[in-house]
Amino acid sequence: MTTSRATGARPTAALASSRFLDIDHSSVQAFTRDAVGAANSDRDKARRLFAAVRDQIRYDPYTVSDNPEHYQASHVIESGRGYCVPKAVVLTAAFRAAGFPARLGFADVRNHLQTDTLRELMGTDVFVFHGYSHVYIQGRWFKATPAFNSELCARFGVAPIDFTGDENALLHAHSADGSTHMEYVRERGVFNDLPLDDILAGLKHAYGPLIFSGRPAPADVFQE
Repeated sequence: MTTSRATGARPTAALASSRFLDIDHSSVQAFTRDAVGAANSDRDKARRLFAAVRDQIRYDPYTVSDNPEHYQASHVIESGRGYCVPKAVVLTAAFRAAGFPARLGFADVRNHLQTDTLRELMGTDVFVFHGYSHVYIQGRWFKATPAFNSELCARFGVAPIDFTGDENALLHAHSADGSTHMEYVRERGVFNDLPLDDILAGLKHAYGPLIFSGRPAPADVFQE
């Protein structure tokens, strides 16, 4: 698997606190400290941070909101749940809090295992502005998406994504039985802070106002 080289801003520009990546907040600091634990190497720290966001922040595609506060890393950590964009915000903030330059990346993906319930709400199986973290480790940039927690993956027969700190960790192209799972169809670039206005405009254009309904997630987030 190939890795992404640094482009655009220098790594040092991807270490600062920002509106959404509020790395100085006590909740972000505590989350990062607990996740890193006794890890010594950069790769072990990155692996632990990824696993903590993946599994401790539960994936919920029905938490899409147009309230900016809901996208701050501290808020997402305190709520304990979010869809791919807020989870990418948390991972990127935690990387920065641990000393890793990190940015937010986005792509449009097609979910071939999407449930009928979610497809009916969205009107499509393409997820626009799927969020991931773009982290700089030992001179190289890597992509890591912590969207689906391990418990959810096990429940629906999808292998959890692992990040080792030395290669990309993207959504799986196929599920355990060989069925097509996720397909990346468009890259939207990387950013030093969350481009929320662009994301909300993209969501409204793709899905209409119902995407911000705030309804609770049903049990069938993935198709059984």
